[in-house]
Amino acid sequence: MLYLTIPEKSEYCLSPKLFGSSGIRGLVNLDLTTDLAVKIGMTIATFSKNRKVLVARDTRVSGLMLENALVSGLLAGGADVKVLGILPTPVLAYLTRCLEADAGVMITASHNPPQYNGIKIFDENGIAYNDEKQDEIEEIIRKEKFRLADWQKIGEAEFCDKSGFYTEMIWEKVKLQKKWSLIVDPGCGATYNLAPKIFKGLGCRVIAANAHPDGFFPARSPEPNAETLKPLAKLVKRLGVDVGVAYDGDGDRVAFIDECGEFVDFDRVLAAYAAYAIKKGKGKTIITNVEASMCVEKMVEKLGGKVVRTRVGDVYVAEEIKRRKAVFGGEPCGAWIHPQYHYCPDGILSSILLLKALENENKKLSEFVAETPRYTTLRENIPCKNELKHRVVEKAAEELKAAFSSVKDFLDVDGLRLTLEEGWILIRASGTEPLVRLTVEGESLKAAKKIMEKGIAVIRTAVERMSK
Repeated sequence: MLYLTIPEKSEYCLSPKLFGSSGIRGLVNLDLTTDLAVKIGMTIATFSKNRKVLVARDTRVSGLMLENALVSGLLAGGADVKVLGILPTPVLAYLTRCLEADAGVMITASHNPPQYNGIKIFDENGIAYNDEKQDEIEEIIRKEKFRLADWQKIGEAEFCDKSGFYTEMIWEKVKLQKKWSLIVDPGCGATYNLAPKIFKGLGCRVIAANAHPDGFFPARSPEPNAETLKPLAKLVKRLGVDVGVAYDGDGDRVAFIDECGEFVDFDRVLAAYAAYAIKKGKGKTIITNVEASMCVEKMVEKLGGKVVRTRVGDVYVAEEIKRRKAVFGGEPCGAWIHPQYHYCPDGILSSILLLKALENENKKLSEFVAETPRYTTLRENIPCKNELKHRVVEKAAEELKAAFSSVKDFLDVDGLRLTLEEGWILIRASGTEPLVRLTVEGESLKAAKKIMEKGIAVIRTAVERMSK
């Protein structure tokens, strides 16, 4: 038996605002408790009189515990619940619309470490709740204005597998001509079963790695990146397959390894696919967030397309895609949205559609991204208390403008993004952790370092000043 010593207060405790950029998220049994999960369930049942709700979870150890609590709250509020078990987040989102549910609730902390979990709510269209809806949910929770059902009208729960609707949709809409060979790495997360199954159904030769459910994520971190995917990269090169694909804990993100065994940069593959979507799609607008590389504009604008930037968070990208009827949208973490299918970032779908793009372009993955400019991106996280981080960003924004003499443009939809002569800098408060995030991109390493040094100095000074 493993016993944990729980500190009196979590360093990463939920801020006064429950919802961040990815729903509610926190440390299990410290920030995110069964008591809170029950309240969230009752609140969802109360909100907009939701009567038909879908619930799913990723593979985390705490998932079943929180699922039981959440479902209890939903039933107490009079909602009927379909409990779908372990599913990727995008599958839950798709099924919410497909099965005409009033809401879908995903229990996941996505790419965060195993001690975290979270709750993300989707509306009837399969789009994550926006700020307005989240604020209303929060208000009900804080004031405990729950509407509990009469004992005769308590909801009913059905435990069922509806994943076939998603699988059949993919197989019906996407046809691959080539017999691709690939390694699929779910990382012991929610795609462990569906991803290999769907690729095999499309005629691919599939080698599955880390394709078993384990909420401790023993094989690798649930966040796929260049560092955590080094073993996969070696395996791709050694076995000589066409591509390696890896997913995060809940399957809304995907990362790629090319045929040479090289990790494919998130920004460059996003930009390359955005350009492909412009060429093949029925629109000219691409949506991405403020953190994405300027290579997205370079690739899209030369084809006559337009890039619109949003706040960080898939809900903002999804809403802007829908509002502007954009052909494609995505974030530089492997979260891509394909509006022709649905409005949730979808790792499995994205990896399949990338293979289709390679077929249509008659290119290998390394060739597909080869034309995309390569810039230097630097990132720095500066610790800052949750209650201070937004004020620090607001205060530092004016000082940053003064620190740089070559500001060509600025965007303040999420923190502050300054476009400079040789690159850009973004400062923003983390939506899930007590951090102020700095992202810098330069046309060269020297330019990026110079921009970052100024940015760090301004932010650290602001944090120290406001912490006194």
